Formats: sequence, structure tokens, C-alpha cells
Amino acid sequence: MIEFFFDCSSPWTYLAFHNIQPLAKELGAEIVWRPILVGGIFNTVNPSVYAQREKPVPLKARYMKKDLADWARSAGLSIKMPPTVFPVNSVKAMRGCIWLGKDMVPFATALFETYWGEDKDISQDAVLAGICKKVGIDEQKFFAGISEQGIKDQLKANTEEVVARGGFGSPTIFVGKTDMYFGNDRLPLIREALERSKASAA
Repeated sequence: MIEFFFDCSSPWTYLAFHNIQPLAKELGAEIVWRPILVGGIFNTVNPSVYAQREKPVPLKARYMKKDLADWARSAGLSIKMPPTVFPVNSVKAMRGCIWLGKDMVPFATALFETYWGEDKDISQDAVLAGICKKVGIDEQKFFAGISEQGIKDQLKANTEEVVARGGFGSPTIFVGKTDMYFGNDRLPLIREALERSKASAA
């Protein structure tokens, strides 16, 4: 089993979200999607992210842009970095993923594409309503659902859980509950972990 803790406000998470699905399918692994708020993680255990944004190292920032473009090209995805609104408030979007439960993947996919590919502000109700329409979700039920206290509590609980288990950003990926990986570029290692698990179960 793969647990995928994610916030759609991260470009590296978009890449990993896209790339892990065919990998899991190929190896017969189930993905449990765990929406989180990455800002909550940064506030709790990784405030250095904010310092890096305020005072970026120019050479490192320039390379990161190239690196992201290389990975996006490899995945066949369009990513604008930075988007016009960055960082974006993804609270409603991630609550939407929680509310949809096992049916969240088309919505989450559209969230990523809308924000990173189309450069639209996914914190805005009108943009979220457009995404609902695109993937066939009743927008009135959606906005009512994401305002439920239980949905808010679950998003907070997921965020606290990933920190308690050692996570410090998005995406944080676990194979078999305890084997943690961070970031899109760890997928070759996740493949190896899944293959080892498959071999030991045979």
C-alpha cells in the first residue's frame, strides 16, 4: 500500500501525483490519497521554507526553475512557475478532496491542472465552481460539504498525522506505513521498495 500525503499548491506534488499513478498500477499497489495543508506543516516543523522564499539564493532558484521544467517535460505536464498567485491558499481545494473521499482523483487532477497549467487562482470560489462543473460535481453540495466541521477536522488531522510520522512537506509518501519518501524524484526508490515488498510477499 502507498499513502500519498499531498497539497495541490506544490508543483513537485503535481509531478509526483501524476507519475505515481501508472507506477502503482504497474506494480499492483493501492494508493490511499491523504489531503493535507502544507502550510500547516511549514508552520509547525519547517519554517525554513518561508526564509528561503524571502531570501532566495539566486543560483539555486534559477536551477530549481530549470529542474522543474525538466521534470515537467519528462512527465508531459505544463507547469508555470511561479504562478501569478503564489503561494496559494489551498484550504477549500484540499477540503474538497477530503469531502470527495475515494472519488477525489478527477477533482484533484483538475485542481493541479487549473492551478499549475492554466495559472488560475484555486482559492477563488468561481474557479472551484468551474472545476466542479468540469468533473461533474454538484457545486452547491461541494461548497456545503467543505464547510462541514468534520471535513475541516479531517484535513487538520491528516496534516498533524504526517508531521507526527516524520513528514516535513508535500508530497510525503509512505510504503507500508513506515517507509517514508519525500518528493517526486524519489519515485525510483519507491519502485524498488514496492518490488521488494512484492518479492517478500510471494
